[in-house]
Amino acid sequence: MNSLRTMVLLVFLTLMVVWAGAAMGGQQGMTIALLFAFGMNFISYWFSDKIVLKMYRAQEVTEAEAPTLYRIVRNLSQKASMPMPKVYIIPEMTPNAFATGRNPNHAAVAATEGIIRLLSEQELEGVMAHELAHVKHRDILIGSIAAVMAGAISYLAQMAQWAAIFGGRSNDREEGGSPIAAIVMMIVGPIAAMLIQMAISRSREYVADEGGARMCGNPMALANALRKLHMGAQQIPMDASPATAHMFIVNPLSGGGIRSLFSTHPPMEERVARLEALAKGMR
Repeated sequence: MNSLRTMVLLVFLTLMVVWAGAAMGGQQGMTIALLFAFGMNFISYWFSDKIVLKMYRAQEVTEAEAPTLYRIVRNLSQKASMPMPKVYIIPEMTPNAFATGRNPNHAAVAATEGIIRLLSEQELEGVMAHELAHVKHRDILIGSIAAVMAGAISYLAQMAQWAAIFGGRSNDREEGGSPIAAIVMMIVGPIAAMLIQMAISRSREYVADEGGARMCGNPMALANALRKLHMGAQQIPMDASPATAHMFIVNPLSGGGIRSLFSTHPPMEERVARLEALAKGMR
């Protein structure tokens, strides 16, 4: 059901890109919007992993350099019949982790120095199992596509705003789209795209929690890790980009109130409750 929901949301995002292009420039605008979205997705597919690892100054490590982390990842990969991903450490005291890569054969997992110091070995195993579940389910690719599509819609909305300011549409209604549709797209499009992207991200986090818990065989280890990481991320906020926040196991951005309503991650209480229920069912 989560996979079906994700597919439906991605299709809806694609249709929104088409609609945004049509609202700006009719048939020609629709074609340009589709080409723009496909081009951004192509770049994201091939280069997003390298970009995000460099963004957070992640350093690849060997088993000799990080024996515990490397051994955990290797054992879990063998247990899940997955290729061994590259292992990275981020020089950051905020406890967090993420996975990246376009497919299981070109994947990497990254953990901060803070998470390695904070968690027990069993808890760290639960976190790495969560990240490998993301890799196995190709959530990194799904999340990247959703983020790119949402960004494309926001970019098209900004273009429409500039066109409206400079009056570029007033003399050519036949070739362009409807002025009313353009106004609606400028206001509603970016918000709707952002909400859909966040819904996809939250849905995939639940799936990765369950998949990771089953992979390591210890749902409570992951639940305990999430509790610690949630508190740690609040005490030591990371200087993270909002565009990559969805990749981390817990939201690296500080803030509450209305910001929490637009989170890329599900409520921590719900994630822990689901893992506790799973642990009872596995006894």
